[in-house]
Amino acid sequence: MLAFALSGLVQAARKGLDVVGLCVAAGLTAFGGGTLRDVLLDRRPFFWVQHPGWLWVLIGLTLVAMAFLRGRHFRVTERAMQWPDALGLGLFAASGTQIALTAGLPAVAAVLMGVVTAVFGGVLRDIVCNEVPRAFSDHRPYAVCAFAGAWVLVGAQWLALPAPVPLLAGAFTTTALRALALWRDWRLPAWRGGADDRR
Repeated sequence: MLAFALSGLVQAARKGLDVVGLCVAAGLTAFGGGTLRDVLLDRRPFFWVQHPGWLWVLIGLTLVAMAFLRGRHFRVTERAMQWPDALGLGLFAASGTQIALTAGLPAVAAVLMGVVTAVFGGVLRDIVCNEVPRAFSDHRPYAVCAFAGAWVLVGAQWLALPAPVPLLAGAFTTTALRALALWRDWRLPAWRGGADDRR
């Protein structure tokens, strides 16, 4: 969660947002995916309402980050954040999938809920920062990694492996795939038609 919040702070700082904008971007990145999942599952209270300490952590992190996020550090910070972000991706995808399975959703719907939990905070962050969401445009596997890791969790639960093995297996698979994608510079196929291609 902290890794996602920091990535939101970095993005907002690059856009020159003020302290309110930084808080909103960090909050959307950290809590947006889980909140959307809870809305879709009609799950109350939202997880950040149930654990309000995370809100204080977010506010404190934003205030501290204001002192350190300067122009010359943006690129280094953004690159360094890719690795803890991969860990956050794995944990969020696995926990979101497990919550959905516990709620009684079929496997494919639970997997999609895991992807929503892991990915859509960053999507909301990029929309607020007026960018095409990176999860859809940078061509490195991101949501695909979460999708694969979520299915590993489903498989582990189907095999009746004891807790917390399914959660750890799903999180590890997503994180490892994302780390390999960054290390090996894997790319997804991109649409090659022009923006005005009507065919």
